[in-house]
Amino acid sequence: MGDVLKADYVSLHPDLNETSLHMIDDKTFAHMKPTAYFINTSRGKVVDEVALIKALKEKRIAGAGLDVFEKEPIDQDNPLLKMDNVIVLPHSAFYSDASSVLAPITIGKHAGKVLSGRWPDNVVNKSV
Repeated sequence: MGDVLKADYVSLHPDLNETSLHMIDDKTFAHMKPTAYFINTSRGKVVDEVALIKALKEKRIAGAGLDVFEKEPIDQDNPLLKMDNVIVLPHSAFYSDASSVLAPITIGKHAGKVLSGRWPDNVVNKSV
């Protein structure tokens, strides 16, 4: 947790599973600098949203950038939508001109590897 104390930005990127559910909680925010920003573009439920809202209201962190939420679609009365120190964006980082061109090329490359008996890039669970 020592590096979290020094970080100006904490950006989260895990998948959602039993061990990542609410992995960022009140304890995590207590270790962050009051000038730090928290960014979550992975899965909403990896963050305890009540703890995040509390940390933001109490100025224990400077702000947050979010494109995922614990409950989706997000309730329109969610405090995160009304906070001056929160930036909210749609979860659409994949959708760009560059990714539209690269997606079919990447899919073909990985399919070719599998069909020739090789592993595709970025395999998460090689035991499957």
